[in-house]
Amino acid sequence: MRSRRNNVLADLAKAPWPVGLVIGVVLFLLIQYGIPAWMASRGGSLAQAFARGTNPFGMLGWFVLALCWFAALMSFLDVRRKRRLLETRTDLDSLAANGWRDFERLVGEAFRRQGYAVEEAGLVGADGGIDLILRRDGRRTLVQCKQWRRERVPVNVVREMYGLLAHHKADHVIIAAWGGFTPDAAAFASGKPIELIDGVALLAMIRAVQEPANTASRDQSRLPTPTADVPSCPKCGTTMVRRNNRGDGTQFWGCTRFPACRGTR
Repeated sequence: MRSRRNNVLADLAKAPWPVGLVIGVVLFLLIQYGIPAWMASRGGSLAQAFARGTNPFGMLGWFVLALCWFAALMSFLDVRRKRRLLETRTDLDSLAANGWRDFERLVGEAFRRQGYAVEEAGLVGADGGIDLILRRDGRRTLVQCKQWRRERVPVNVVREMYGLLAHHKADHVIIAAWGGFTPDAAAFASGKPIELIDGVALLAMIRAVQEPANTASRDQSRLPTPTADVPSCPKCGTTMVRRNNRGDGTQFWGCTRFPACRGTR
């Protein structure tokens, strides 16, 4: 079990890095000047000591400032790593080149750039559970990431995620799998609030949110060629992904650049 201090440090490192800087400065000023001023205004020998400028909490203030700024540095480096991780993906093999944890970070960063608030919730290892929680417009989506390269995701994994959807009272489930899904898995997801994203669709989604300078300089011939199974968007030409109509349960092809592009087939 982690100590309370480590928990606070980890939580602060997950916040945007300017938050750690600001909290550190505020706490430092409070400990260094606020507490002594308050104590000096009270009676007693301790108040007299503070009034003479003696502050026994001085070192504590510097320690708290250093701790908060260290957490801010961790947050900054994490943001930069995720940005670089996404910007350097160029083909299907590169999506799975850095291990399952970075695969989760990559998927999370792709959704973050689409305007989602992303919580990294992966606590059970490489092969199960909820890896990410997405929030946007009051809706909550559970995400599981599978980096499997030699097999497709079977139907039992999709069933388990559907059970977690009801258990956690979420609105939607997304399973991102490099190697794709079995026909039984796709059939089970049909008509349910479950979105299956295979490697080709994930690569298209990532390229849609990469920085323009990177996408413009990349050789366009390396883009996956749309096939009869994966059509291109009629509006922007981007590879599409299969989605479910929440109203009647029917399936359709939607642009991976949604909501920037609303092309459908």
